[in-house]
Amino acid sequence: MTRQALTSRRLFVGASVVVLALLTYFQFPGHTFLQSDTQVYLPILEHFRDPSLFRHELLAQHPHVAFTIYDEVALGLGRLTGLDFLAVLTAQQLVYRALGILGVYLLATALGLSVRMALFVAATFALGATIAGPTVLTFEYEPVPRGFAVPLIFFALGLAAHGHDLSAGAAATLAFLYHAPAAAAFWIVYFLLTLWPSKPTDMRRRIWGLAPMACGVLVLLVCSRGQIGVREPQMFFERVGPELEKLQRMRASYNWVGMWAGTLTSHYVFLWAVSMAAFWRLVRFISEDLNFLLAGLPLVGLASMPVSYLLLDRMKWALIPQAQPARALLFVTALAGILAAIAAVKAGEQRRYWESALWLLVVFAIPTQTRVLQVLIPDLSSPLIRRRVLLIVALAACAVLAMWAANAKRRWAAVAWSVAVLAPFFVIPIYGQVRNYPALHTPELKELADWARTATPKDAVFLFPDARQDLQPGVFRAQSLRALYVDWKAGGQINYARRLADEWWPRWQQTMAGGFRPEKLETYAGLGIDYIVLRPANRLAGRTPVFEN
Repeated sequence: MTRQALTSRRLFVGASVVVLALLTYFQFPGHTFLQSDTQVYLPILEHFRDPSLFRHELLAQHPHVAFTIYDEVALGLGRLTGLDFLAVLTAQQLVYRALGILGVYLLATALGLSVRMALFVAATFALGATIAGPTVLTFEYEPVPRGFAVPLIFFALGLAAHGHDLSAGAAATLAFLYHAPAAAAFWIVYFLLTLWPSKPTDMRRRIWGLAPMACGVLVLLVCSRGQIGVREPQMFFERVGPELEKLQRMRASYNWVGMWAGTLTSHYVFLWAVSMAAFWRLVRFISEDLNFLLAGLPLVGLASMPVSYLLLDRMKWALIPQAQPARALLFVTALAGILAAIAAVKAGEQRRYWESALWLLVVFAIPTQTRVLQVLIPDLSSPLIRRRVLLIVALAACAVLAMWAANAKRRWAAVAWSVAVLAPFFVIPIYGQVRNYPALHTPELKELADWARTATPKDAVFLFPDARQDLQPGVFRAQSLRALYVDWKAGGQINYARRLADEWWPRWQQTMAGGFRPEKLETYAGLGIDYIVLRPANRLAGRTPVFEN
């Protein structure tokens, strides 16, 4: 290949990856801000930047970012550029999504796929997936540490597939620095790979891949020791007591495998079987290093279920709700989709189009239905399931047609390929009616937050006593820069901070349990609550609101 042709190919691949990353952000699976965990991180970051903010906020009093560079990078980029946290976090989110997509492209090319077909595989990965049970995503909608770490792991996987172990180690180390639990499965498999007997040159290359991790551990230790604010004592060797267990099972059931494994075990065993069947289909194209990674990551993911159950549900180890090992099931789902897509392309190259179609049914079922068996073994009495089954079959047929056109060298092959790559981003959310997140932001909520930020003291404390488990109070907290006495979202931090649990639950019981009652007004004032926010249906008779809309 000439230098000009190589440059053109690189520009094409780079532009395609950027387009796919933008589609994941603006179209599907999409993005959010202040709808999930950024409701937790923003008050912590704002308090670190300006200690006069959120002095009475539980989240800021119990930060859980000592063992991540997420806060240091956000604060550093904010100071360097002068941009707000939304801008610096979004920029990172887009960059890391693009790197994750590029990593899957590299993985596909390492297995011998053409540029276009490798981009097709990367595009199917970019459609995302929801991992039910442990409640995690392959593409996090929010710019949170795990959302940065997971794409970096797939970038590392792509680099390792081409023998660039040092670069892969650097990418996986950066993932570890952002979110250590998300990177754990990769490092377990890679460490076992370095122990596997092999040629001296391969051993040296693998050991070089470990070098960045040694530096990363040191960096994380230094960052944790220099953490701004109060460091929460870590419960490394403690047990979850009965009261805390009851609270965690109520508020953070995703950590307790026994609460959801009964309905989801068959789902993950099926996806693991798909990944292994595809792996076996491709094994002759896979290098020794990649054998370990592609077989090991789904195995570690599947094993995380019984391991988590043993360590938390049975042994009650207090560290497990923080480490959340069952979230490694992400690699079962992701690699089932990636390997099935590659297997489909390989079958298409051999003119085995019926086999391609079977693999592609799984590939498109993953982003369309959280539990894929519901559409692969469908209950056709459900109109939504019928609609999604038809959609999955149509997308698989479209992709098979693109493969046939490429093999037959039809003039319209490029158009067919473009449709196969781009159409799922539009038809899955529209025709498939896949809604990944609710609409929490409203003009009225923004008006309230703006008023609170400009018309109330920095130390003002708010309560939404009739909000129940709604997430809108967390939006208000971040936008108004004012503390909440208690809200449902903050309770999710009981995984990380026992002292927060000791405060959060009594506050919830005092103010939120049982709903709003006017006779509690004196109680609210006695607890240090300055303002309450009520729905119009609970307007207080004989009182004039300081603000209403």
